[in-house]
Amino acid sequence: MTQRLFYFVGSPVARLVTGLGGTYEVVPLGPAGVDDPEMAGPGVLVVDGSDKNLEQASRFMATRSNVRLVVLADSDNLPAFPSDQVYAYLPKPIAEPILAKTLANAAAHIQLLHEQERAQADLSELAQELKELNTIGVRLSAERDTDLLLELILTKAREITRSDAGSLYLVEQDEDGNPRLRFKLAQNDSLSVPFKEFTLPISHQSVAGHVALTGEIQNLEDAYTPPPGSPFQINLAFDRQVGYRTKSMLVIPLKTQKDEVIGVLQLINGKPDPARILASPAEIERTVIPFSARHQDLAASLASQAAVALENSRLYKNIRVLFEGFVKASVTAIEARDPSTAGHSFRVADLTGGLAEVVDRVDTGPFRSIRFTPEEMQEIRYAAILHDFGKIGVREEVLVKAKKLYPTHLELIKQRAEIIKQGLELKYSKRKIAHLLERGQERFAEQFAAHDAELATLMQEIDDYLKAVVMANEPPVIAENMASAIQQIALRNFADHLDNTRHLITPGEARILSIPRGSLTEEERVEIESHVVHTFQFLAQIPWTRELKRVPDIARAHHEKLNGSGYPYGLRADEIPLQSKIMTISDIFDALTAADRPYKKAVPLDRALDILHYEKKTGTIDGALLDLFIDGKVYRRVTAGT
Repeated sequence: MTQRLFYFVGSPVARLVTGLGGTYEVVPLGPAGVDDPEMAGPGVLVVDGSDKNLEQASRFMATRSNVRLVVLADSDNLPAFPSDQVYAYLPKPIAEPILAKTLANAAAHIQLLHEQERAQADLSELAQELKELNTIGVRLSAERDTDLLLELILTKAREITRSDAGSLYLVEQDEDGNPRLRFKLAQNDSLSVPFKEFTLPISHQSVAGHVALTGEIQNLEDAYTPPPGSPFQINLAFDRQVGYRTKSMLVIPLKTQKDEVIGVLQLINGKPDPARILASPAEIERTVIPFSARHQDLAASLASQAAVALENSRLYKNIRVLFEGFVKASVTAIEARDPSTAGHSFRVADLTGGLAEVVDRVDTGPFRSIRFTPEEMQEIRYAAILHDFGKIGVREEVLVKAKKLYPTHLELIKQRAEIIKQGLELKYSKRKIAHLLERGQERFAEQFAAHDAELATLMQEIDDYLKAVVMANEPPVIAENMASAIQQIALRNFADHLDNTRHLITPGEARILSIPRGSLTEEERVEIESHVVHTFQFLAQIPWTRELKRVPDIARAHHEKLNGSGYPYGLRADEIPLQSKIMTISDIFDALTAADRPYKKAVPLDRALDILHYEKKTGTIDGALLDLFIDGKVYRRVTAGT
C-alpha cells in the first residue's frame, strides 16, 4: 500500500521531505489543499514546530484519521497536538537518516492500524452477518406456511450474499415415484421475470440437477464457462429471451439432518452494492463479482437451516393432514350412528368458518376490532367440526329416537292390544257357551247378537285407542285434549275370560306419549344434552398446540344462550366465547334447514331466518352476529339456489 508524505509548501521541512523519495508519494500542500478531500491518507504529515502553518496542520489532521503527524521542533517549544495524531516529535536539526527511519516506522504504524481497522471491520461485518443468520434461523423455524417459507429462504439467501437474482427448486416424486426437481420460485432485482412452475429431471445435465444428485456446492465465477470436466451446461435460452446475463452463480443443496437433498438453492450474480440495479448484460459483465468463500459459507449455513425448516414445515403439514383425516373419519363414523344427521358437523363447520370470515372483515359495529389469525380460524373450524363428537357417549337408541316410543315398545303395545282382543273374544265365547248350556235355544239368536255387538264395540274401542296411541307417538306438538285422552286410555282396563284386567298402555307409557313437543322424555333429553359434556371431556384429552388450545372450550359452549337458558352450564353472554356464539347460529340454522329428519321436516330458508330472528328477540343468540350472517349471505354455503 503506497503511502503519502505530506508537507506544506514553503515549510522549512520541504527540502528534507522532497529529498527522501523512495516508496512515498510526496504531496505538497497549499492553503487550498488543507480542505481538499482528494488530499487524503493513509500517510504522514511532516511539519516544522515553528511553522506558520500549524493552524492549517490542525485543521488538516482533524478530518483525516489515517494520517499521522511528525513534528520537528525545539524541545523548549513543542506545539500542542492531540496525542493520538502525533506519531513523533523530533529535535531540530534532524539528521536525514533519523527522519527517514522515523517516517518508515510511522508508515508501518499506519499500515498496522489500517490492518487492525480492516480486521475489526471484517469482524463487525461477520458478527452482523452471524446475527442476521441467527435471526433468519428463528424466522425460518417459526414459519409454517410452505409458500411463505420458500419466499423467505430465497429472499434472505440473496440478502446475505448480495445476489441480484436467485431461484429455488424442490425435490418431489412423479406419478411413478421417480424423483424430479420442481422449479418453485424465482426472484430478480434487475428485471421482471415471468414465472411459471415446471419440472425437470434430476440429472447431471443441469447445474441444479447435478447439485441435487451429488449434494455438493457449485460456486461458478462465470456460469457460461463452467470448470473443465463439469458435466453440466447452463441453458442460455432464458438469458437470450429476457436480455439478462447469468454470470457468477452459487448453487447449494438443501440437505436435511439425514443428509437427504430436498431442494436446491441457486443464487445468481453477486454485487458489490446490493441496492444496485443491473441495467444491461454489459453492466453485469463490468459489475458482477464472484461469490466469496465467506458468502458461500453463510449461504451454506442458511441452506442447512432452511432444509430443516422446510422439512419441519412438511412434517407439520403431513401431521395436520393426518389429523384432519382422523377428525373427518371420526366425525363421519359418529354421524353414521345417526344417518339422518349425516354431514351436519361439516356443514356447521362451513357455516361457522364463513361467519367468522365476515366478522374478521367488518370495520364497523361491535366487531370492528376483531381480527382472527389463521391459527384462530383453524381453531374455530376444528371446534365446529368436533362440536357433536360427544354423541359417541349417548345411547344409540336415544340418539336416533324418531318418535316418542321406541319401535319395539310400540310393537309391544300392539301385541298387548291383540292379547286383549283375544281375551275379550274368549270371554264372549265363554258367555255364549254358558247361555247354551243353561237355556238351550231360548232367545239364542237375540242373546248372541247382543254379545257380538258388545264385543264389536269393545274391539272398535281398542282399535280407536291404538290409533290414538300411534298418533300421539308422533313428535309434533300435541293438543291438551289428546294428552288428556291418552291419560284416560291408561286408566281404561279390559277384563278377559279369566277375569284378569289388562291395560292397553301403562301410566309410564301414557307419560311418554303425552310429551308435548318432540320425541324425548326429560331423562332422554338430559342424556342427549350430556353430549356437550362428553365432547369437552374427549377434546380435553387431546394435546392441542398452543394455537389450538381453546378448541374444547369453544366446542362445549355451542348450546349456551345469551340469557343463561342454554345448557349444560347455563352461561350468560359475557361468559360465552365469541367463537361459540358464531357456532350457535350456524348450528341452529343447519338443524332447521337440513334435509327431512324422522322427527321433523326441513324448514324453508325464509322460515329458518324468521325463527333465528325470534331467537334474537328473545335474547338467546347474538343479534349483531345474526345480522352479519344474513347480510353476508353466509347461509349460501350450505343452501343451493338461494
